[in-house]
Amino acid sequence: METTEVPVLIVGGSIVGLAAALFLNAHGIATLNVERHAGTAIHPRAGHFHLRTLELLRQVGVEQAAIDASVDQFGTGGGINAVESLAGKELAKYISDLNEGVAAISPSRRMFLSQQRLEPLLRHRAEELGAALEYGTELVSFEQDAAGVSAIIRDLATGGERMVRAAYMIAADGNRSPIRERLGIGMTGPGHLSDSITIYFNADLRPYLKGRDLGVIYVFNADQRGFFRLEKAATSGFLIVSTFGDTSVPGARDVATGITPEKCVALLRSAVGVPDLAVEIVDVAAWKTVAHTADRYAAGRVFLVGDAAHVMPPAGGFGGNTGVHDAHNLAWKLAAVVRGHATPELLDTYETERRPIGVLTVGQAYTRWVRRVDPELGVADAPPVIDDLTMEIGYLYGADALYADPRQHPVPLGARAPHLTLLRDGQIISSLDLFGAGFVLLAGGDGWRWAEAAEQAAADLQVPLAVHRLSSSGLIDVEGRFATVYGTDDAGAVLIRPDGILAWRSGDEIPSLETVRRELGLALRRIPTATPRALSASRSSEQSNLTPTCAGPDQR
Repeated sequence: METTEVPVLIVGGSIVGLAAALFLNAHGIATLNVERHAGTAIHPRAGHFHLRTLELLRQVGVEQAAIDASVDQFGTGGGINAVESLAGKELAKYISDLNEGVAAISPSRRMFLSQQRLEPLLRHRAEELGAALEYGTELVSFEQDAAGVSAIIRDLATGGERMVRAAYMIAADGNRSPIRERLGIGMTGPGHLSDSITIYFNADLRPYLKGRDLGVIYVFNADQRGFFRLEKAATSGFLIVSTFGDTSVPGARDVATGITPEKCVALLRSAVGVPDLAVEIVDVAAWKTVAHTADRYAAGRVFLVGDAAHVMPPAGGFGGNTGVHDAHNLAWKLAAVVRGHATPELLDTYETERRPIGVLTVGQAYTRWVRRVDPELGVADAPPVIDDLTMEIGYLYGADALYADPRQHPVPLGARAPHLTLLRDGQIISSLDLFGAGFVLLAGGDGWRWAEAAEQAAADLQVPLAVHRLSSSGLIDVEGRFATVYGTDDAGAVLIRPDGILAWRSGDEIPSLETVRRELGLALRRIPTATPRALSASRSSEQSNLTPTCAGPDQR
């Protein structure tokens, strides 16, 4: 049998699988994606992308293309509200502008963009960086041994099969993940919530928007509970119907069974509030609303990402975003191990870091679902709501607390390294633009000892490290916030992981060059091999004294 060899085999070619390919190839690690479908997405799913996701796309050169596509499809900004019907009474206004209050925290902006528009952008950039993508191809079987994974894949058009030999395999094969099932990994959480439908349609809704700039429109009336997402022209979009209007009626949570085009037209007309609305049904998708997390994120040389690792209801837009973050966390670790810059123990930290975030995020999607769509499931038993900004960029790795207010100064170790406005060669950039390729040492203007010793320490350990010192020449801290934001002083320094996580900071003293070399060596040596302490999900939003950035308990 013909055999293809590749460092990493990725099963799945949707958003998360493409993101994994993109991030790995950006680190110089070749990948092969196999995807059963004939191409990228054909329906406008997963339309809300979070701040951190755009920051990660910025690192690999996709952000601007995504912004352009978003503006073309949905416009800028966009709010979120709830109505009895589009033409009728407004029940609540959750957000007036999706990006209110984020300018000081990030160079990126949240956006609405459909999956069918984003996936080709990810695919194109991944292929530019060297990724191999095979659509119309399925995984037949796989086996692991001490040195790698042997997988049989099949071309669905020809029936031809061949073997792929990879050092590691990533399962990005969706919520029903055959790979997860093959590995015997169970799922834990609230479980099945409803049998929902998505109605893709064409209809002229311009008269009923009334000049409102809305990215998500929740609909609650006697017939249904769900939400609209409409494109900028307001002549096409989709309506998700999660339950029928009265969930005390038997079968109210099963919208999918017995659905017909006539029923879809009736639901659309009810959601718009126009009984004789002219509607064209383009397609209808039936799917299960589920909330649970995989009991393990890895088994040997196989790693679960995205929906294979966690499935959550569409309340808050967490699903695809969390999967992209999984892929980003895993990619730099696989790259470090494949290149020999780290021991395989580093890969153990993928599960210890990302699974607690998955559990937390599934809980937050579930609590938004209960509070917003189906309170009869039991609001009192649902987790407290953590504000959106904290969920997007406030999580911690390797710490006793699972999340922190991203607006606090200084940020704790294990948190996303904060945004600073910098001037480089006459151009305004963000400190986030320095991160992504490898380890980064960022030193204050007087931190020359750290900068001088860092390169030698990295060379001794054979760890890629870029050194940047903020000074009057080269790289300027425009607002003079480095010491305050990063929790050091102008003679200090911080070490940033390749995924933009703050890993270490210097003390207040000004040490000798030998001390600098020793401390940096210890920090760099510790990061690739240490397993972080177990994360605790016990803190509630009340205990963390967080201040929501958006009005109302439900922001999405």
